[in-house]
Amino acid sequence: MPIKIQENDFDVSAEIAALRKGDPRVGAVVTFLGTVRDMNDGSQVKGMSLEHYPGMTEKALEEIIAQAKSRWDIYNTLIIHRVGPLLPEDQIVLVAVTSAHRGEAFAACEFIMDYLKTAAPFWKKEDTPEGARWVDARVTDDIAMARWNKK
Repeated sequence: MPIKIQENDFDVSAEIAALRKGDPRVGAVVTFLGTVRDMNDGSQVKGMSLEHYPGMTEKALEEIIAQAKSRWDIYNTLIIHRVGPLLPEDQIVLVAVTSAHRGEAFAACEFIMDYLKTAAPFWKKEDTPEGARWVDARVTDDIAMARWNKK
């Protein structure tokens, strides 16, 4: 399954090896790895908690993978997104895309990540010295996603 939503950490190298195994067509593997920062919006982040809506989240991610496959000539995709409590430096998300050539894989990976940042049903709460706060999508993330909708 190309979508994994889990509390456990993951091994990037093992996940990439499994994604491309047995597919000699693959000439490019592009990945994005997101991690927890210790600062956001001018405040220290001591930790965060990610929540999702089981079933709805997977369906939304399946749709964005289908959109990426309809736009670019890519072979396989993988999205791993962690939920639950996380600390600075922890891995949050891995997006990986395989294709024959790098251009297709880069574009599809960026498209998938832009969608994840703006429209995927995940909710993030940060623990800061000022208290807990929910984090909204950034305007810059919305602008990045909007470029994919231009004709």
